[in-house]
Amino acid sequence: MLCQICGKNPASVHFTEIHDNKMSEIHVCERCAEEKGMHMPAEQHKFEIADLLAGMVDTMTHTDEERVGHVQCPRCGLLYSSFKETGRLGCSECYSAFQFQLRPLLRRIHGDTRHRGKAPTHGGGHESGPRQIQRLHDELQRAVEREEFEKAASIRDEIRKLEAERAAAAPRERK
Repeated sequence: MLCQICGKNPASVHFTEIHDNKMSEIHVCERCAEEKGMHMPAEQHKFEIADLLAGMVDTMTHTDEERVGHVQCPRCGLLYSSFKETGRLGCSECYSAFQFQLRPLLRRIHGDTRHRGKAPTHGGGHESGPRQIQRLHDELQRAVEREEFEKAASIRDEIRKLEAERAAAAPRERK
C-alpha cells in the first residue's frame, strides 16, 4: 500500500479514527507522517502489560483510600500508589501487603485469586482426589460468601465423602 499523501513511498504508519460512529483510516509513509506531525517516536507506541495492569487498577478503585494508595509493602517499601502508576510489584510480599486492592484485579484478570497452575489429567480427564477436594473447598467458600448455605452444605457433604474415600483407599495403596 502506498502513502495516501505523497503516493510514492510505502505506507508504514496507519491511523484509524472513529468520529460520530464513522470510521476513517489513513495510511502514510513515515516521512509524510513526521511532516504532518502525525508520527510519534517508537517509545511512545510500545505496549507494555504493566501499563495495561495500571490502567485496570485505576478503573477498579472505588474508595478514596484505594485511590490514595497509602498502603506500603513492609519488605520493599513500595507504595500502592506506585504500583498503580507502574503496574509492577516490588517483591513477593507486595501480594500480601496489597491483597485488599489486588484481589478484585486478580479475580477480573484470571477469574480467581489463587494460582493453581496446570496438571496433566489422568484416566480420561477426571480430576485427581486432592485437586477435586481443593476445587470443592473453593466452591464451598464462594457459596458461603454468597450466603448460599444449602449449596454450601451439599458441597461440604461431598468433600467429606471424598475425604473418607481417600482415607479408606490410602491403606490399600500402601500394601
